[in-house]
Amino acid sequence: MKALQIAATGMSAQQMRVDVVSNNLANMSTTGYNARRADFADLHYQQFSRPGTISAQDGTMLPTGVQLGLGVRPSSVSVVLAQGTLSASGGDLDIAVEGSGYLEVTLPSGASAYTRDGALKRTGDGLIVTADGHPVAPGITIPSDARSISINADGEVYAYFAGQVAPQLLGQFNLVGFTNEKGLEAIGSNLFLESPASGPPLEGAPGQDGLGVLRQGYLEESSVDAVREVTELIKAQRGYELNAKVITAADQMLSATTQVR
Repeated sequence: MKALQIAATGMSAQQMRVDVVSNNLANMSTTGYNARRADFADLHYQQFSRPGTISAQDGTMLPTGVQLGLGVRPSSVSVVLAQGTLSASGGDLDIAVEGSGYLEVTLPSGASAYTRDGALKRTGDGLIVTADGHPVAPGITIPSDARSISINADGEVYAYFAGQVAPQLLGQFNLVGFTNEKGLEAIGSNLFLESPASGPPLEGAPGQDGLGVLRQGYLEESSVDAVREVTELIKAQRGYELNAKVITAADQMLSATTQVR
């Protein structure tokens, strides 16, 4: 009897589904977070009679055969790419990416990472960094005597100084796109790494080559839909209960078999 093992794979799959949903709900307030979705595939099949097998001397073939499935397995946990709502924050270093693309940051190891979290800060030296202190490429420094700064939709950063009418251009933020954004490797802290599945980073100016634009004074909210996630949670719970009932039924059948005299 394979029902025990098959139902166990179903319970494990539903447990992973709940894990994904719980992570989505936990990140409802995470800036720039995109919801994840658990995808599943059926396991291999035991072939008792293959379709098309000749069953008689006159050439009669089995139209379907007998193929017994052996359960389910997780195939992927993919990102549901969606634009989050832009929420006004009023911060001069808060920028939201409207459209596709990621900001590039430099990790302590020197490697590049990518993020849509535009809640930027500046260090004591004026360097623009993320909330975790990672410098944002290309490494723009705000002078200490700057009265205010402005970041336009093209990513150009201007500083205004007392006694000067015209602003000074400090640099320009670029955005990075990927052929397959779902293939990026998430490492936490709203950061992603390039992977063989994502393809190489394609850097460009905001508003060009299909990349989005930047909005100063806004932050991108999480794209998690609470109603959808609660619905998924209920479906996962019911699926888990049904697989548990299959295990109970299989146990009762085995118990009845052992009691036969």
